Amino acid sequence: MPVPRHALNANTLLRASTTPDQAYELLFGTLEQSVDAVLVIDEDDTILLFNPAAEKLWGVPRDEALGHGLGQFLACTEDSNDSEHRCAEHWLGSARDIVIARRDGRRLAASLSMSQIQLGARRFYTAFLRDFTDIRLQQERMRQLSMVVDKSDNAIFVSASNRNVVYVNSGFTRMLGYDLEDLRGRKPSEVLSGPHTDPQLGESIEEALRRTEGLQTEVLLYTKSGRPLWVSAAINPVLDDDGRTIGMVSVLTDITQTKTHQVLHHKVLDAMVRELPMTDVMTMLCREVERVAPEVVASILAVDGEGRLRPLAAPSLPEGLVQTIDGMAIGPRVGSCGTAAWRGRAVHVHDIASDPLMAPYREPLLEHGLRACLSSPIKSSSGRVLGTLSFYYRENTTADDLHLRMVDTCLHLCALAMEREQTNERVHQLAFYDTLTGLPNRIMFSAKAEQVLANAGQSSSKAAVLFIDLDRFKRVNEAQGHAAGDGLLRDIAARLVEEMPGANLIGRQAGDEFVAVLPQCSTEQAASVAERLLGAISRPTAAGVMTLHPSASIGVAMYPDDGRDIDLLLRHADMAMYRAKSDGGGSVRFFSGDMNRVAQERVSLETAMREALQLDQFTLHYQPQVSGRAEREIYGVEALLRWEHPELGNVPPARFVPVAEECGLMADLSLWVLEHACTQMADWRRRGIPIPRIAVNVSAINFRDPDLSLQIASCLDVHGLKPDDLILEITESVMLDPNPDVLENIEAIYVMGVRLSLDDFGTGYSSLSHLHRLPIYELKLDQSFVRDIDSSAIARTLTSSVLRIGESLSMKVVAEGVETDAQHAFLAEQGFPVLQGYLFSAPLPPGDLEQWLSRNDYVEMPADAAGASPP
Repeated sequence: MPVPRHALNANTLLRASTTPDQAYELLFGTLEQSVDAVLVIDEDDTILLFNPAAEKLWGVPRDEALGHGLGQFLACTEDSNDSEHRCAEHWLGSARDIVIARRDGRRLAASLSMSQIQLGARRFYTAFLRDFTDIRLQQERMRQLSMVVDKSDNAIFVSASNRNVVYVNSGFTRMLGYDLEDLRGRKPSEVLSGPHTDPQLGESIEEALRRTEGLQTEVLLYTKSGRPLWVSAAINPVLDDDGRTIGMVSVLTDITQTKTHQVLHHKVLDAMVRELPMTDVMTMLCREVERVAPEVVASILAVDGEGRLRPLAAPSLPEGLVQTIDGMAIGPRVGSCGTAAWRGRAVHVHDIASDPLMAPYREPLLEHGLRACLSSPIKSSSGRVLGTLSFYYRENTTADDLHLRMVDTCLHLCALAMEREQTNERVHQLAFYDTLTGLPNRIMFSAKAEQVLANAGQSSSKAAVLFIDLDRFKRVNEAQGHAAGDGLLRDIAARLVEEMPGANLIGRQAGDEFVAVLPQCSTEQAASVAERLLGAISRPTAAGVMTLHPSASIGVAMYPDDGRDIDLLLRHADMAMYRAKSDGGGSVRFFSGDMNRVAQERVSLETAMREALQLDQFTLHYQPQVSGRAEREIYGVEALLRWEHPELGNVPPARFVPVAEECGLMADLSLWVLEHACTQMADWRRRGIPIPRIAVNVSAINFRDPDLSLQIASCLDVHGLKPDDLILEITESVMLDPNPDVLENIEAIYVMGVRLSLDDFGTGYSSLSHLHRLPIYELKLDQSFVRDIDSSAIARTLTSSVLRIGESLSMKVVAEGVETDAQHAFLAEQGFPVLQGYLFSAPLPPGDLEQWLSRNDYVEMPADAAGASPP
């Protein structure tokens, strides 16, 4: 809207050579187009001119401003109630900052400049206002940004186009130790680079700036004090409007801890994956620590199983000091390392020269310029001390945060590497060594033995292979338990190692079997060594509460005469060992050609026996058990297994029973005997043959079968027999077997009513407590006692003692192996209720037994005649 001409007299305002109209138009146009808000106010503080910039500033149309008082527009000050602020004269003078209140509620910051114009008797005021709200906000943002940048932990610096530094923040000084004056006229790379800084860093920066691109990288720099520092660097160019680089802004972030962690982890884990030796891994770790922290000298020691220090890595320590430490026992005052391992916590030595802990090692450390030390225990995941990590210092100082963080990282890596090493050793031990004795197992022994034989072949020398098997070891396990048996095996292994030191190879094959290879050994030397081993093995040894007198059977095979590979030699030595065992044990036998024939016969016998079971070729003979009194009374019969082979002829039990036990057929044979004996007993019952009961031998293996009692009950039920028609003869190994299935079977059989007889009583390690606790119905005196009755007073005494034991425990006692009248007379005189032996009858087939009964007029013995009650 044009200003009325009466509002401003152009002739009064302007005295120029131009016409008044022209002057007025010029002045008005200038004020109208001003970028600043312009107000003209008269002496009554009434607004005469309000230009477009003013409309925009206040958000008020010109019509609403003209003719109104100035106070409506300039009243928004710190003290808006002050009436002076409403007067134009109040604002005269230098420019000042005010706050403008717009109609829309916004508040703007503006700069006000008020001037006075005297036109004749009248005064006018001209106000120029410039909105600097955006500038103020920008300045505030810059101020805040400056504060943030200055207080940032990151190091920030700005470089000019010539790469010279023009600004550094406080974080730069805190991190790197340099201020702006230190860098004036110098490129940052010249100041911050060190011996291990990437030499390509400067070129990489220049290349990025040539492409006007930023650069993100990780680099090792050095502080003013020379300490290495890993930083993440973000370097970005500053461009002008034409896209030209006029400077560079760089932000450095300290990643020393993270980088050290990453570098150490990467290198150590990589070394572990590549399965480098432990000393190489630990040396690499020490050198990496010393590279990152040049003020530190690092060492790593292990603690062995005996609690002694063993150096793993100390690349910068004096060699003499390392040798002194090696083998030192840890303790409460054994240097910083030995003490840290003993205490299980870190030990700080601030002054090696005066600390008494360091007395044994003081001189070499001080001579090497080391003045302080921090030793920390390396612990496994379970808390066991595996070793120590030590940081030595060249000044009397303490570890700073960086060093403590490095210690934490290194301890973790050391523990990981050392536990892994121990795990690998343990896995190797389990895979290739016998857990019980520590000797090489079958796999390791065979591998090493092949090498020994290969060496023997190259030197055309002989070697001996020994197969050593303990005699009667099974009885030790049965009588004293497996713990005693294990103890005996450990003792024997130690004796073998003691007797065969040096280049001889010893291993445990299985169970109570040991093997050995003697390189460069003649037949005579092998015989001498074997005899010496027999003597060493036979020394008494404790097993539980007993003292054992072990013995062994040793078989010897010679390389190359008896074979050229270890498997064949072991097989031949095994055959020789079996010959020694069959000859009574406690002796040495050398392999000979006929042993192959015996072994082949043994295999053939096993095959034939399996066929005999399938084809039902076995038979049962029955030996009568008679009364010890004068009457002709039969107590029962014992079923005995016999085998008549179509081609081999009569195979005695002494020949096929051991083979059955070895090849796992004994359980099947026992069940076969049980089934056929019950079948025969049922037939005798139907025909009225006067046989009171039948005794059947059942192997220890059967008693471990949880179904044994069910099988016996089913067999009796199928054949219509009563439980007291059957007696099961068991050995002491059954009575002493700790297997819970064995005890459950014994209990179930007792509840069923079937009677148990303890066979071969007096030859083993029977315990009276077992006899008292278990439901044994009958004792069978071993025939070895009966055999010696005529010639041995001890045998007669023991025989009488067994009878008294049976009577005191209300058990029937059967004396077997009676062959002479003198034996019969003594046993009858002692009052033995039941006798069995060839004096009365050999084992007979069923028909012959029936004829024997009829011919000798035997009748059934009364149930209570044997002096005991049924269970």
